[in-house]
Amino acid sequence: MKRWWGFPAFVAVSVVHLVALAVGSDAVSVPSKALLMPTLLVALLLGLPRIRGEIAVFAGLALVFSTTGDVLLGAPGDVAFLIGLAAFSLAHVAYLLLYLKPLRRGRIGWRGLLYAVWLVILVLVLLPHVGGLAVPVALYGVLLCGAAAAALATTPLVAAGALLFLVSDTLLALRFFLPGFSFWQQDFVIMLVYLSAQGLIIAGTVLVAQRADTRPAA
Repeated sequence: MKRWWGFPAFVAVSVVHLVALAVGSDAVSVPSKALLMPTLLVALLLGLPRIRGEIAVFAGLALVFSTTGDVLLGAPGDVAFLIGLAAFSLAHVAYLLLYLKPLRRGRIGWRGLLYAVWLVILVLVLLPHVGGLAVPVALYGVLLCGAAAAALATTPLVAAGALLFLVSDTLLALRFFLPGFSFWQQDFVIMLVYLSAQGLIIAGTVLVAQRADTRPAA
C-alpha cells in the first residue's frame, strides 16, 4: 500500500488547481499548474517496485516534458506556444515508446483505425484556421493519435488514459484555433480530462510494473 502514497498528493494538487480554475483565481491556478506533473512523477517513482528500467525512463520523461508543456502553453507569444507544443510532442513520443515496449500486452487491432479517422477529421477542421502552424499542428496530431492507438495494445486503464489525453488535447486545439469554439468552464473541463488522463496512464503503468515484480520467475 505504501507504493500508492504519492497518488493522493497528486489528487490533492489537482483538486486545488481545478477549484482555482473554476473560481478564476490565477494567483493559485498558475503556480499549482506547475506542480501537477512533478507531483505525479513522485507518485510514479514511489509506486514503481524498481526505479531503473524502461518504464521509469519513458514514463518519467513523458511527465517531465508534460510539465514543460503545461507551463509554456499558458505563456503568451507564438514562441512559447511552439516550444510548449514541442514539449508535449516529446511527451507523446515517450508515451508511444512506453506503450510499444514495456507496457505492450497484445495487438492494437481494428480499433486503431478509429484514431486514424479522428486524426483526419481533426486536421480537416483545424487546418483552415492554423495559418503558418499547419505543419507542427498536423505532426502533433499524428503523434497524439498514434500514441492513443498504440495504448490499445497495453491495458484497459492505460488505454482509457490515452483516450482521455486525446480528448483533452482535441478540445484544447479547438479552443485555440477554431473561431467561436467555447463552452461553459472550458479551462476547468479541459484540465479535468487532462489530469484524469495522466493519472490513469501513470496508475496503469505502476500496476503493470507491480504485477510484473510479484510474478514468480520461470
